Amino acid sequence: MAEVILMPRLSDTMTEGVIAAWHKKVGDSVKKGDLLAEIETDKATMELESYQEGTLLHIGAANGGKLQVNDLLAIIGKAGEDVSALVNGGGAAAAPAAKEQPAAETKAEAAPAATAAGPTLDLANMDEVVLMPRLSDTMTEGVIASWVKKVGDTVKKGDILAEIETDKATMELESYKNGTLLYTGANAGEKIAVNDLLAIIGEQGKVNVDQIVAAAKGGASAAPAAAQPKAEATTAAPAAAQSTQAAAPQVVNEGRILASPLAKKVAEEKGIDLKYVKGSGDNGRIVKSDIENFTPSAAPQTTSAPAAASSNVAAAPAGQVSFEEVPVSQMRKVIARRLSESLFTAPHFYLTMSIDMDACVAARAKLNENAKVKISFNDIVLKATALALKQHPKVNSSWLGDKIRINHHVNIGVAVAVEEGLLVPVVRFADTKSLSQITVEVKDYAQKAKDKKLQPSDWEGSTFTISNLGMYGIDQFTAIINPPDACILAVGGISQEPVVKNGAVVPGNIMKLTLSCDHRVVDGATGAAFLQTVKSLLEEPLRMLI
Repeated sequence: MAEVILMPRLSDTMTEGVIAAWHKKVGDSVKKGDLLAEIETDKATMELESYQEGTLLHIGAANGGKLQVNDLLAIIGKAGEDVSALVNGGGAAAAPAAKEQPAAETKAEAAPAATAAGPTLDLANMDEVVLMPRLSDTMTEGVIASWVKKVGDTVKKGDILAEIETDKATMELESYKNGTLLYTGANAGEKIAVNDLLAIIGEQGKVNVDQIVAAAKGGASAAPAAAQPKAEATTAAPAAAQSTQAAAPQVVNEGRILASPLAKKVAEEKGIDLKYVKGSGDNGRIVKSDIENFTPSAAPQTTSAPAAASSNVAAAPAGQVSFEEVPVSQMRKVIARRLSESLFTAPHFYLTMSIDMDACVAARAKLNENAKVKISFNDIVLKATALALKQHPKVNSSWLGDKIRINHHVNIGVAVAVEEGLLVPVVRFADTKSLSQITVEVKDYAQKAKDKKLQPSDWEGSTFTISNLGMYGIDQFTAIINPPDACILAVGGISQEPVVKNGAVVPGNIMKLTLSCDHRVVDGATGAAFLQTVKSLLEEPLRMLI
């Protein structure tokens, strides 16, 4: 029977995909692991491999065509098979099977018995089940910072169950039901993916906890098996250290390596470098079976180096190598992912301008003489930026793939350094707020960030971002754009430099601003005009009152 392939969700924010290129055409024979097509998502262009064998009987869109997630992408079956019913809408019944096939295939090797025997329960609709919620727009997993309730405790609506560390902050999770805490899905310090089983709350003796846990684990039965080799390797590491260091597999791939997405994923999980794996697919393409059958070849061992090293350590203990490895926090993972995507996806260009801050320095001193809150230079820069954005809406825009959103409101994100990394709370409608209001709001956000009390609503919805390192003595730097914003302004410190005024060289207070622009949205002249407006407002701060 012909099998339906639906457009998969290849990223957490993907709603549709564009067919960048078909690698198979209707009538071609297809094997498991063959590259079917390249799909352009909202994040990247990704390869889609086949999970079944047969003949490609139908494609849902030609090259350049768009398909929504879960729309009909392709049909694979026997040559000559009639697929008109599936094409015309009859494929709905086959869709669930086709959609679940890749996951089932992966799990089959790890735990076939558990998958077959596991109970089928809709955990998302069970009143007793608490799943790990998505506490931020970029969260994919959470770490249990601490359990406030323990198994056996009575729980009421509104009680704090646990503290969850997300990629942005540590947040309290409240119970939305009454009962007894019967089960917790992880201990303090452990990770749980979004929508995985977090807890079970119900009446003692009336809830089949074992059945619910078995159903939840049935959806992730491959995880323990995948983790086992790592644990075994860790246990055996002291004994096998010399042989591991001595092994030197032969390099068989150089330059660009052709590999299926599933093969890349399995290789990453097993810690296998693809340059050592020989591919059996088309044009030497590496498929999943190549990774599973891979065994590294050993090279002759050298024993003299360890001996020399040990003698050196004994002779000069003060020169021993010392380091510490710490787990990557959720926040650091998201910083790495989002900023890497930004830098390598958005074509950045940079514009730097020097600002004469003499008038601003004098104005700030006057303002702070009787002010209830002390206004900082950053607050003044933020206000000037907000007013300039109203005059230059193209800079206040967002790249959305096939369209550009020009924002008429001004929400400025302010980068705040915390111990774990960086947070960007948002000053909303900054152009309408006074300097004192901006000062109070920024200070409040900074304190909340350091206390890990920021909520998702505090950091979502920016249209532009400011990053200031001037207080650290940095004169000038370039910042990476905070997507989906089109620009970010890097603010350096104010330094005294010789300047020419009225034909004489005098000391002046100079500050440098660098605007990072996404060239897909903003051109050089547009960015330069925006900086000129900011410069005029800062050099004549009274203009901000008009």
